[in-house]
Amino acid sequence: MARSIALENLLAPTIDGMGYELLGVEHVSQGRHSVLRLFIDKIDGINIEDCERVSRQVSGVLDVEDPIRGEYSLEVSSPGLDRPLFKMAHFERFVGEKCAVRLKQAKDGRRKLSGVIRSTSGDGVVIELEENNCITLSLDEIEKANLVPQF
Repeated sequence: MARSIALENLLAPTIDGMGYELLGVEHVSQGRHSVLRLFIDKIDGINIEDCERVSRQVSGVLDVEDPIRGEYSLEVSSPGLDRPLFKMAHFERFVGEKCAVRLKQAKDGRRKLSGVIRSTSGDGVVIELEENNCITLSLDEIEKANLVPQF
């Protein structure tokens, strides 16, 4: 988590300066090789050219700063339909939408939850579970959260 925040702090000014929003960063270690995944957005959406443009610019910053040891692959992506939720502002924006959450540690015997984002306050997110009861989670308890597309 701390590494993702440091990477976000390093890369956000460059990405913001290009007219994009850096939604979040995932750094997944896979042995000696890892994946650095950046999720970007802008008002009128993201296309492949946007991802390529950001990838080229960010690669230069990463080459100079060298924040990741060893080999890694850089992936720049749109948030997609199952948009990841990294920050409290993301949860606030999607109040009323369904999300899937994986917790860092089990709460009430469960690590995976699914429900509707009902509200936010401070650093807490209230999610109404499918069993019609609500649970309040802090961002520190959440390992990963994504919107669940409704068709």
